[in-house]
Amino acid sequence: MPLSPRHDAAQPDVCQLTLNTLSYEVRDRVAYVTFTTPDRLNSITEERLDDLNAVMDSVESDTTIHAMTITGQGRAFCVGDDLDLLKRAFDELDYFEDFLRRFNDVLLRLERLEVPVVAVVNGIARAGGFELALACDLILIADEAQFGDNHTHVGVMPGGGATQRLPRRIGTQAAKELIWSARWLSGSQAAACGLAFKSVPLEKLYHECEVLLAGFRDKPRAVLSVVKKTIQAGEGLSLEDGIDLEIRTFIDYTRNAPRVREMVWASLKDSQKSQP
Repeated sequence: MPLSPRHDAAQPDVCQLTLNTLSYEVRDRVAYVTFTTPDRLNSITEERLDDLNAVMDSVESDTTIHAMTITGQGRAFCVGDDLDLLKRAFDELDYFEDFLRRFNDVLLRLERLEVPVVAVVNGIARAGGFELALACDLILIADEAQFGDNHTHVGVMPGGGATQRLPRRIGTQAAKELIWSARWLSGSQAAACGLAFKSVPLEKLYHECEVLLAGFRDKPRAVLSVVKKTIQAGEGLSLEDGIDLEIRTFIDYTRNAPRVREMVWASLKDSQKSQP
C-alpha cells in the first residue's frame, strides 16, 4: 500500500486557504502539496485547478519558501482528468478546449514558479497526471509506481503538453515510442530512461524526498529562481547563445543582489580555513 507523506520537520505552518482537493503545509522552507481525493484516484477537476492556482499564489507571495513538492494520497499520484469531467468534455468540445487551455495554463505557471518543484510520484500517474509530473522540475518516483501517458490506448492524443515536454526530457524517438505505445513504465524504468530524476522503493520515497530537499533549503530563493529561469530560457538555443545568456544573467543577477559578493567572499574564506 502506498504510504502517506511524512515530513520530519517540526511544527508545520498549515495554510489557511480554502482548499477542497488537496492539503498544503509549509515546513522548514518547503511547501508540501498532497492531493487528497484517493477515492477518485486524485483525478483532475476544475476544483483541483482552482486549488493549485491558490497554492501557487501563496508560494509566490511567501518568499520564505524555497521548494515545493506534489504527491498523492492512496494508490495514485494522479490519473488525469476526472471521469465526470470527461463525460461532459467529449459532448461539449468548446468546453473541453477551454478546460485544456486552463489546465495548460496551470502547468505553465508551475514551470515558471520561482522555486524548484518536485513531483513525488507515489503510485499510478497517467495521462494528465503524467503531464503534470512532466511540468515539475524533478520527478522522484517509487519503484512500484505505474507511469505513462496512456492517451493513445483509448484513441486520443495528449492535450496537456506531453507531445512537447516529453521529447525535451527523453529525446524525440523515445517520446514517440512511449506515447504511441501507451505502455506503462515502472519507477525504475522511468529513472533509467531519464524521465525521472531517481527511483526508490515506496517505503523510502518520502525519506528520499527530504534528503533531496536538504540541498535546496539553505540556498537563497533568488539564486534557485535565477538558475531555473536560465536553464529554461536556454532550451533550444545554440551553445554559444546559451553561454551568452548565462553570462548576461550572471552579471544582472550579481548587480541586483548586493549581498552576493559578501556571501561568496565569506564562503571562500571559510573554505580556505578548512584546507589542510
